[in-house]
Parts: sequence; structure tokens; C-alpha cells
Amino acid sequence: MRISLNATNHAWPGAPDSLRHELTRVVRAADDAGLDTVWVADHLLQVDPRSSLDAEVLEAYTTLGFLAARTTRVRLGTMVTGVTFRPPGLLVKAVTTLDVLSGGRAWLGLGAGYHNDEARAMGLPMPAAAERFERLEETLRIAHRMWSGDDTAFRGRHYQLRRPVGRPLPITRPRPPVLVGGMGEQRTLPLVARYADACNLFDVGDGGLTVRRKLDVLAEHCTAVGRPREEIETTLSTRLEPGEHPDSFILRCADLATLGVEHIVVITEGPWTEQGVATLARAVDALGGDPE
Repeated sequence: MRISLNATNHAWPGAPDSLRHELTRVVRAADDAGLDTVWVADHLLQVDPRSSLDAEVLEAYTTLGFLAARTTRVRLGTMVTGVTFRPPGLLVKAVTTLDVLSGGRAWLGLGAGYHNDEARAMGLPMPAAAERFERLEETLRIAHRMWSGDDTAFRGRHYQLRRPVGRPLPITRPRPPVLVGGMGEQRTLPLVARYADACNLFDVGDGGLTVRRKLDVLAEHCTAVGRPREEIETTLSTRLEPGEHPDSFILRCADLATLGVEHIVVITEGPWTEQGVATLARAVDALGGDPE
């Protein structure tokens, strides 16, 4: 089982001067501990309901570039980028640049977006859900084309790219892995089946009923498009509670593995600490890292 952390809160004491030092300490601990990926939330405002709207938040792709320079093996990505935040050509270029300069460690994490208050506060577009999902599919198609070296014109309903040149190509071949976040059965999971390398589900605490249901639906969508379900990695986001004992966390991860979860993405209340990373490291030791 793979274990990753998601840095959703950057409000370390002493901010802003402390942020580069605290981030470096946490990401190097993750690198040394054998964690699979360091994810960052792609928001301009703090949207965690357990935090404050005014808490510190760093821009995602600048942060990932900073983290790439301070690590050697851990993978890097957003959990996840709202599709309306950046034009597709710019987004694909940013992820490609991250992949090249990190030596092939980038993910493309993408979703339809959801936070209306953030969009209104920061002047970001937030069209109706149907349009966001149309834009999400077009962005996924553009990413696949650019990473294949196809620079012919793309003409979609929402995006028109006259010549989407994707040079340099990513180091990761055939392309960086694509994760589509969300559990919607009618819109999100069909896009996962068609375009993604990983889905991201949520730990809703119902004994696995929801996870099993979503994975069954995903399998149906894969069958409909003629794709083996096994090609798609099952990731699940869960929370490390304050003071949670490592043995308790390991047991939770083992239970999730019985549901078919292959990759646990962990958030925590407040900023990450080295102690929190150490708990994840214990889980890596107990459950194994890369299943391959």
C-alpha cells in the first residue's frame, strides 16, 4: 500500500518567515520516510472547515516547484486543481515543467471544482456544474494530446488551441499519471474510466459501504469503455486525527486495503509536523510502500 500526505494547511507559527523552513522540514521527512507523494491543495483561500478563511495558503504550483528542489524521490501533485483555475495549455505546461525539473515525479490532479465562496472572493470563474464537467473532459483530452506530442489544433466547445506545442515532453513516459478527484457516479467516475490513472475516494466512515459502491460503479464504467478496471489506481483520502496512535492508524489503513484501496492520502488538522510524518512512516514500514 502506498501512503501519501496532503498539505492542506500552511499556518505554521511564525508565518510567513517560517513557511519555507517548515515546509522543507516536512517534505524532507516525507522523502526520507518512503512516502509515495506529497500533495498540496490547490486553493487561494483556506477552505478547510476546521480552519479559518484567513489562514495562510500558498499557491500550489509555485509550492510544488519549491518542494521538487528539496526532495529526491517523493512524487508531487495537487489534490486537486479545479479545472477553471487555469487554461488547459498553461496547466499542462506547468505539470510538464514540474515533471521535467523533478526528474519525472509529477502528477496531474484534476477536478471539476466546487468552492463558490472562494471563486467569488478571488474573482475566479465558477460556471454551472454541467459546464465545469465539460471543461474537465476537454482539459483531460488536451493533456493526453499534448503529452503524446500531438500539436494539431484542438477545437472544443470551451477551449480552442490553435497549436498546443508540448515541448519539452515530460520525462515520465508515456506521460505523468492523471488523478481525477471526486466520487460522482454520473459525471466524475465515467471520466476516470476514460482518461485517468487514479481515482480519489473519501473515507466517509460507513464501514466501507460507499467505497465498495463507488468501485463497483467505476468497474461498470470501465467495462463500458473497454478498459480493465485494474489499470486505475484506487486512492482514498482520510484524516490523521490529532494524537492518533500509529497502531490505530495502521489498523485503519489495513481495513481500507481490504476494500481495494491501494493508496492512502492523509490530511491532518493544522499544519503537518515531523511527528505526524513519523506516524505515516510507521504505516509505510508496517504495510509496505510501492506495491509493485
